[in-house]
Amino acid sequence: MIEEPELIEIIEGPTPEFHPSPQVWLQSLQEGPDIRDVVLCQLRTGSGKDIQERCKNAWEQGRPVRLDFPDDLRMRQQVDVVALRLSEVEEGELLTLWVSLPVDYEIIAEDGFDDDDEEDDDDSMFLF
Repeated sequence: MIEEPELIEIIEGPTPEFHPSPQVWLQSLQEGPDIRDVVLCQLRTGSGKDIQERCKNAWEQGRPVRLDFPDDLRMRQQVDVVALRLSEVEEGELLTLWVSLPVDYEIIAEDGFDDDDEEDDDDSMFLF
């Protein structure tokens, strides 16, 4: 039986930005035949407690949790969520996700510049 994943869906807004995770031990959470990176993504939300509870329940049931988002071409993409944290910031709830990406996926470098050396926007949080 294939288990249905729990989805965290970004309905509107730009493609999320993925950043290298400062916690190198998180890479140990990703296991499998494919080489993947565990990276960080931050999202603003108005329903963080609900998302946190749904994810917790899915993981307790052995189901995967996935981030569902539009890519730059507005095509839907999904990546596995390996950990999350909910916190409060001035703007509201902040959902920090650690997701598993293929090693060739473009991520934003720690210096704030992507692979094309274009300056990164200051707002790395997105509404969904």
